[in-house]
Amino acid sequence: MGYIRHVVCAMSGGVDSSVAALLLKRRGYSVTGVFMKNWDSLDEMGVCTTERDCEDAYRVCQTLDIPFHQVSYVKEYWHEVFSKLLKEYERGRTPNPDILCNKHIKFNHFHKYAVKTLGADAMATGHYAMTSQEDEEVFQQTHTAPTSSTLFRDRFEIRNPARLYKGADLLKDQTFFLSQIPQDALRQTMFPLAGLTKDFVKKMAAEAGFHHVLKKKEVATHSMGICFIGERNFENFILEYLEPKPGNFVSIEDGTVKGTHKGWFTLTLGQRARIGGQRDPWFVVDKDTDTGDVFVAPTTNHPALFRDTVRTDRFHWVTFDPPPELVKTQMMECHFRFIHQMPLTPCTVTLNMNGSVWITLSQPVRALTPGQFAVLYKGDECLGSGKIVQLGPSEYTLQRGRERLVTPAHHKEPPTPEPAT
Repeated sequence: MGYIRHVVCAMSGGVDSSVAALLLKRRGYSVTGVFMKNWDSLDEMGVCTTERDCEDAYRVCQTLDIPFHQVSYVKEYWHEVFSKLLKEYERGRTPNPDILCNKHIKFNHFHKYAVKTLGADAMATGHYAMTSQEDEEVFQQTHTAPTSSTLFRDRFEIRNPARLYKGADLLKDQTFFLSQIPQDALRQTMFPLAGLTKDFVKKMAAEAGFHHVLKKKEVATHSMGICFIGERNFENFILEYLEPKPGNFVSIEDGTVKGTHKGWFTLTLGQRARIGGQRDPWFVVDKDTDTGDVFVAPTTNHPALFRDTVRTDRFHWVTFDPPPELVKTQMMECHFRFIHQMPLTPCTVTLNMNGSVWITLSQPVRALTPGQFAVLYKGDECLGSGKIVQLGPSEYTLQRGRERLVTPAHHKEPPTPEPAT
């Protein structure tokens, strides 16, 4: 009997992680399936489907004849993800729970559990992504007994840093959600679905008899990250955790009050503002957390919604921190997105002394949002991400500035409100 390496596969009860485990088993690895519980569904009157997902994951492991474990990170999720989300909302930002869940839970706590507690040589997930190690011999199954049982781990210690690449199915690519994961976890992670399309994965699931996971509805987000909101209204959900802070909807154009809201944290930039008594649609363009005012504009493509510059906090570079090109020239050209699957926009990145970056886009982008992550790409490689903490001036602000320059001094305009960002 040859030497079989041990891989722990994160099982969500969905089709992707189920097929990931199937592929690992077929390749000859010794596989253990583990279901992570991140949110206590008992608090939410059964809205979240955690129990059913766990049962579905268990059934897949039974079919594959592999060990199954369940691990709870409810406490860690609350302290390291959810409480941070609430703080971000209070600051007027819109966070991304999926990116934070991967960073703090899946590729930190779960990674350590897989390697240290279960003694795995690597962990695997059902993400549509790829690493630079995917085809290298370190991940290939061999049937010659090694000279030492620690050989596999030793090989990791002397290897080149792992790079993160888009998966073959560009429509399902999930590197956006993986852009904050640490290098040490990435080097010990396998993505069995790297070279597959979603359609092929579904076909494999059907052939393997995983009909109970195929019937499930696709969740809007890729992971447990926002499952706890379920089908409920976001405003109602967030007001269960944050005190209402009523304020005014204020027109960005003339400063008139258009209506009231229950708290700036119930709203995000670019969304339609539900304002009673207004026949025409208004859209959120800015927030002032000091006054509680939320600025609105009368059209979905109003120039107040478009900007071409953002600054992040300290940027997380997946492979090289920071990239040699950026160190050498202080500037780097690459591509940007801040929403999963939005078209990539060419940009120029400038590195600041504290590790944060300025990103200048080749064209203005709608509804750039503080709290979201600026994710950078070079070709198929995901370079990493940083949280957006500051926005450059909007097209509307720049237009008004230009108009003021050409308006004669004696021809004064009525004052308009200054946005907070």
